[in-house]
Amino acid sequence: MTLSPELRDSAMRWIADDVDPADRTELQRLLAEAMAGHADRADELAERMSGMPTFGTAGIRGPLRAGPNGMNRAVVIRTSAGVGAWLRAEGKAGAIVVIGRDARHGSEAFCVDTAEVLAAAGFDVRVLPRPLPTPVVGYAVRALGAAAGIQITASHNPPSDNGYKLFDAAGTQIAPPVDARIEAAIAGTVAAVSVPRSNTYRALDDELVRGYLDRLATLPRNSARELRVAATALHGVGAKPLLDALRGAGFTDVRLVAEQSEPDPDFPTVAFPNPEEPGATDQLLALAAETEADLAIALDPDADRCALGIPDGAGGWRMLHGDESGALLAEYILSTLDNDRHPDPLVATTIASSSQLESIAARYDARCALTFTGFKWLVRSGDGAATGLVFAYEEALGLCVDPDWVRDKDGISAAVLACDLAAARKATGSDLRAALDELALADGVYLTGALSPRFDELAMIGELMARLRASPPDALAGVPVRTEDLLPETDALRLAGTGVRALLRPSGTEPKLKAYLEVVQPVGAATELAAARETAASRLTKLRAEIAALLDHRNL
Repeated sequence: MTLSPELRDSAMRWIADDVDPADRTELQRLLAEAMAGHADRADELAERMSGMPTFGTAGIRGPLRAGPNGMNRAVVIRTSAGVGAWLRAEGKAGAIVVIGRDARHGSEAFCVDTAEVLAAAGFDVRVLPRPLPTPVVGYAVRALGAAAGIQITASHNPPSDNGYKLFDAAGTQIAPPVDARIEAAIAGTVAAVSVPRSNTYRALDDELVRGYLDRLATLPRNSARELRVAATALHGVGAKPLLDALRGAGFTDVRLVAEQSEPDPDFPTVAFPNPEEPGATDQLLALAAETEADLAIALDPDADRCALGIPDGAGGWRMLHGDESGALLAEYILSTLDNDRHPDPLVATTIASSSQLESIAARYDARCALTFTGFKWLVRSGDGAATGLVFAYEEALGLCVDPDWVRDKDGISAAVLACDLAAARKATGSDLRAALDELALADGVYLTGALSPRFDELAMIGELMARLRASPPDALAGVPVRTEDLLPETDALRLAGTGVRALLRPSGTEPKLKAYLEVVQPVGAATELAAARETAASRLTKLRAEIAALLDHRNL
């Protein structure tokens, strides 16, 4: 494209109002190249100047780069000013705000800027003492009675990204319509260079972190502690807190993947720092096999997600799917629940997760809620306030095992409880593979899978969803299915029949259409379990192929 006068002027205004010399220089260089006639640089400048990042799921995330459509100090300062304006409008002027950060590029500077802006706005700002997991901020909000919590993190995004996650006064991720109100407040702020800042915030010591760890030490339900654990933090901030939490709970035989234990914002040993990604846990599983561990644990970089690995029974190791971990911990929590304290327990998962949680809940006379994807909905399930919630999970490795104190996913508390379960099984001569077998005998074999085809143009996703709404399939994997359109609540289609389900929805962050698949195969007896698993696997393969064909953009 050709550089327009309007784009040139808006870039020059942003440069003049930026607070960071390096960012000003970066944008000046890009503008100069665009003015020199480089069309590709003009395109990039237009993209960078296209507006502030959307304040969506819990906050904002984006690439580290200069300009309004990126993560940089100017964007963080304006965002923090908008959050402060929103809090004042909610009648919370002068309240406590907790701020934490991970160890990504830019996180320390963004944390300081956030603290200074909110301190200047009159809030009682408390900053965590060092890079710490996101769940510590969620805990701190509730422990300190704060009006909000902010964590500077991009979770498991690539190293080129950073983000700004916001918790409300309940320690939960914000949900509509609050996000729209905050975006409006951000849009109404002055230029970053004009936002007042003050260094009158308070740096917290380790007392609050100790309180979080002490709480985790109370989570185990059994006294068994003989367990060898292999673990990785994937270059994030979770290694030491995980070690401290497990040792505080009595699990002392823990071996860390040394190359991935120290925070490193470049994530040098993994292509993508997400335990779900192929290859991300290879070093963990190698360590588990080498040390003859009983359980493998992988945290994502900000430690709010937890993946579990177990021996596969054939001399190797495998990572559990998020639905398998969710089923194991749900069964464990409900089977050991103090019914006097929880007379009407609630468990929750998302419409994209396995339906097995409903079967488990029914066996324990517990309520089970299904929500839209995201923990902002899970922790508001049931009556909107998640009254009686004892457990929530989503298939993308999010586990909430202590909602009284952390009303969000928490990989470290989930790891503590998983170790408790594994140690209890080991003490009786059993293991988590046997626990999965028992679940299959009780509920049937539940197998889940996913597809995420990428599209060159976002419009193609809308066209495909419209076509499927107009002419949905009447059968999948040989089973008649009924199609449920989840609009207007969410842009999704649910196709379900006896023992078969597919949920289709556009991704909220990428040009992808996501499909969540499930098959359920009944099991009559233990002798039928192996055959039932083979049948379920065959049905899932067939379902995956049929859904892949439905979502093929060449069919448009």
